[in-house]
Amino acid sequence: MGKDKLRKFAEVATFKNVVQLDVGKDFKGQWAAKFFGNNNPIVLELACGKGEYTVNLAKRYPERNFIGIDYKGNRIWRGAKTALEEGIDNVGFLRIQIESILEHFAENEIAEIWITFPDPQPQISREKKRLTNQRFLEKYKLLLQPGGLMHLKTDNDGFYAYTLEQIDALGLRKEKETTDLYHSELVDDVLAIKTYYERKYLASNKNINYVQWMFREA
Repeated sequence: MGKDKLRKFAEVATFKNVVQLDVGKDFKGQWAAKFFGNNNPIVLELACGKGEYTVNLAKRYPERNFIGIDYKGNRIWRGAKTALEEGIDNVGFLRIQIESILEHFAENEIAEIWITFPDPQPQISREKKRLTNQRFLEKYKLLLQPGGLMHLKTDNDGFYAYTLEQIDALGLRKEKETTDLYHSELVDDVLAIKTYYERKYLASNKNINYVQWMFREA
């Protein structure tokens, strides 16, 4: 591991807005009260990378709490540091493997979940790693409150098609969907938030797919 990554790993361990590994289990069912000190709704961004989406959502919705989840501490470092520098108190980061998410959050604890440009895991042998595989969707269903929304943004057409298949297989209703977000009527201030990678994809004239769905009506 390079010196810069080691430095970021060491620094992120000192950030008050970052929780790592098993420490997160102590907040299960009480994230709003114990971590944020309020009772506001909680929104997750899974595989958040550098946390651009998490931080920008937090800026737009101060009445909500946002948690970016990723396993790579050197990536989380950027979003966490930005939030600290800008005094954004309604955002935090959790460093865990997403497979263990049910160990860190209680049933019905989450109001909304975003998945933005995840690794599509295109190899058939890695299907179980795809974040919209049915085993992951079953976890999200438990976490989300009735009426809680799921969002996916991805540049990968194959992964998008796979996700729609999983949604349909579970008999879920898609609220919004498009294979070309920035040429659709769906794009708004929130969907227009762009990560580093999304800017690269758009510069290469790649289309951006988006789908929104829910598991249970409110």
